[in-house]
Amino acid sequence: MQKRAIITVVGKDTVGIIAGICTYLAQNGINILDISQTIVQGYFNMMMIVDVTDLSRPFGDVAQELHDLGEKTIGVQIKCQREEIFDSMHRV
Repeated sequence: MQKRAIITVVGKDTVGIIAGICTYLAQNGINILDISQTIVQGYFNMMMIVDVTDLSRPFGDVAQELHDLGEKTIGVQIKCQREEIFDSMHRV
């Protein structure tokens, strides 16, 4: 059974945001299933659905590393949540 996660990225638009995140995902065997990104008046917003079925490390470690990558390296906020948690939080 496939396990999916939702990654959201928000911040001031700069060169290399997508490249930095996609490089991290590829290095950790995380496949992008769907991606949507927009830039509105200089602000970057991206949402990705990714496959985390084959993670060799704890999901929490990956989520923390993505958060740190965004904050310390890229200058954006990155949040990674399991799909079922994301769905539960956004139910109307």
